[in-house]
Amino acid sequence: MEFSKLLISLFIFQVFLPCHMSIQAAPANSDLFREYIGAEFNNVKFSDVPINSNVEFHFILSFAIDYDSTTGSPSPTNGKFNVFWDSDNLSPSQVSSIKSTHSNVKVALSLGGDSVGDGYAYFNPSSVDSWVSNAVSSLTNIIQEYHLDGIDIDYEHFNADPDTFSECVGKLIKTLKNNGVISFASIAPFDDDDVQSHYKALWKSYGDLIDYVNFQFYAYDQGTTVSQFMNYFNTQSSNYNGGKVLASFISDGSGGLTPENGFFTACSRLKSEDKLHGIFVWSADDSKRNGFRYEKQSQALLAISH
Repeated sequence: MEFSKLLISLFIFQVFLPCHMSIQAAPANSDLFREYIGAEFNNVKFSDVPINSNVEFHFILSFAIDYDSTTGSPSPTNGKFNVFWDSDNLSPSQVSSIKSTHSNVKVALSLGGDSVGDGYAYFNPSSVDSWVSNAVSSLTNIIQEYHLDGIDIDYEHFNADPDTFSECVGKLIKTLKNNGVISFASIAPFDDDDVQSHYKALWKSYGDLIDYVNFQFYAYDQGTTVSQFMNYFNTQSSNYNGGKVLASFISDGSGGLTPENGFFTACSRLKSEDKLHGIFVWSADDSKRNGFRYEKQSQALLAISH
C-alpha cells in the first residue's frame, strides 16, 4: 500500500514538474527602463531626460489614437491611427537624433490612452479584419516615418468585448512583427475588472508575442505600502504568468507606491528575488519639474549588475 502511494506521488511529481519548471523559468532581473513621453504638451524633449548608458532605455510616445485629429470633437476611425503626442518637440528627426546619440535607446509608441479631446478614447472597431487592416497600414506608416522600434497597447475604455479586443490587437502585433516593422510589443493594463478582462483575454491568446507588461501599479490607491506593492506585483505576475511584469510609479505622486514612500525599497526586494524585470515611469512630462530625480535613481538601481 505504502509502495503504491509512493509510486503515485512520484508520478504526480513528474507530471507537474515540467509545468513548475516553466513557471520558474519566468524572466529574471533586467536592466530595462521605460518612460512615457509627450502626452501633456509641456515641451519636454528626449534630450531633457537623463539616460544611463548601462541600461536598456525605451521612450514610449504617448499616444497614437485611432480617432481623427482635425475636428473639435474627435471621433473614432476604426484603426486609422493619428499622432496625438507633442510631435513638434518629439519629431522624426528628434527620434533619429536621440537614437544616434545613445546606442542603448529605442523608441516606441503607445496606442489609445485614457482620453482624446474632452472625452474617453474608446477601442471601437467596426470588425476585426477592417480594424487590423487599417491599423497595420496606418501604424506602419507612422512607425517608419518616426524611426520607431515597438508598440505599447494602452487602451483603457472599450466598445468591444474581450475576444474582439484580443483578436484585433493580437493580429496587429503578430503582423507588425512578422513584417519586421517592430521588434517588441508591450501592454499597459491596470487593476480594473473591465480593463483586466480585455488584457487577460489578449494575454491568453497572444501572450507569447507580448514582450513586456507595463502594469500601471500607480493606479492603485495613493499611500500604497511596500508590502501591499509586493502583493500587487505577485498577483499581477500570476495574472500575466510568464510575462515580464515591470515595476512602475507615477512621477506626480498621485497614486500607488511613490519613490518617497518606498518604491525603491520594493524594487530592491524584487531584485533580490530575481523578479525586477524593469521599471517604467509615467511620465517624462511630469518629471521635468523635479529634474528627473527618480529617473536617475531608477536607472542607477537597474544598472547595478543584474
